[in-house]
Amino acid sequence: MSSVRVLIGTRKGAFVANADGKRQKWNITGPFFAGWEIYHVKGSPADPNRIYASQTSGWFGQLIQRSDDGGKTWDVPGGAPEPKAGMQQGQSNKFQYDTSAETGKPLTTHQWYDGTQHPWEFKRVWHLEPSLADPNTVYAGVEDAALFRSTDGGTSWHELASLRGHGTGPQWQPGAGGMGLHTIILDPKNPKRIWIAISAAGAFRTDDGGASWKPTNKGLYSKFLPNPTAEVGHCVHHIAMHPQRPGVLFMQKHWDVMRSDDAGDTWKEVSGNLPTDFGFVIDVHAHKPETIYVVPIKSDGEHFPLEGKLKVFRSHNGGTDWEDSSQGLPQNNCYVNVLRDAMAVDSMDDCGIYFGTTGGQVYCSPNGGDSWAPVTEHLPAVLSVEVQTLK
Repeated sequence: MSSVRVLIGTRKGAFVANADGKRQKWNITGPFFAGWEIYHVKGSPADPNRIYASQTSGWFGQLIQRSDDGGKTWDVPGGAPEPKAGMQQGQSNKFQYDTSAETGKPLTTHQWYDGTQHPWEFKRVWHLEPSLADPNTVYAGVEDAALFRSTDGGTSWHELASLRGHGTGPQWQPGAGGMGLHTIILDPKNPKRIWIAISAAGAFRTDDGGASWKPTNKGLYSKFLPNPTAEVGHCVHHIAMHPQRPGVLFMQKHWDVMRSDDAGDTWKEVSGNLPTDFGFVIDVHAHKPETIYVVPIKSDGEHFPLEGKLKVFRSHNGGTDWEDSSQGLPQNNCYVNVLRDAMAVDSMDDCGIYFGTTGGQVYCSPNGGDSWAPVTEHLPAVLSVEVQTLK
């Protein structure tokens, strides 16, 4: 029987949950890297034993951790970090922004909260996306927003600088949580095509392996912008795609759930009958490309569920209609949030849906959202949830 491995990043360490295909009894290990913020943990599709983790701290800086045994043991690619005042050093921590080849000066600046221009400053890795074919190749989305790639298992990193340098960089600005590149989607049918999303700049796509990029935000509307339909500046929270249908994308924006049927060239709203269309997560059923999931959150000022009832909403027709799919979730006095990287699906025959909350709960539905039960509770605030289906 197949089994599943759930990778959980929290404010105070990483945890790994394992279960057989029934997904009823869970073995939890951790915390790994106790006390550190683990923004993201994700396994390689090419080698399930290879797992990458983003370990970060406001005091000690950023490290990349790597496991080659399914999360049992970990090491820092490139050797152990060397302590230095205010920062941990190591090969895996060298995220250096490219400079202009002509002048040697910074490639560009970005817009600050007050509207002035501000230099790019590396803070942390928000998202790690391993290659679909090579366990040693992995992409990193960072704050301040940029895309990096490693081809040596995370030891060294090089920026795909044409993203920042394609012309719109000076118009990018931080969202409330910073200016992070949080979504990286690799096209399984076209290895040169990548989608990324940035808060608060919008969505972008490359069709040539990162040599050039273009904004893909036509159809987005953000009333807080001076130009609500601007080419860039939209606060995209997350994008999801079914791997067998890479031309169709689903987006949870700051407000609005959106859909694109042309690889992001244009978007239309599919919020339908949702009780609120603010939220952070969105994902797609592993076997039903038109079945999508969101967790509605009350508002951008109150990051908790409506009426204190934790609800997942499911659409079977790509967002035209939505249904409450919350059996087993707390429906009284529940004031948690579900962050943008904290939902995932497995690929079991009966597709499992998973999400984690800022209250430290991780839930699983082993039946595509019909009912839910906790994987674990009382963890630190959950930042990310990923799942591996193990044969």
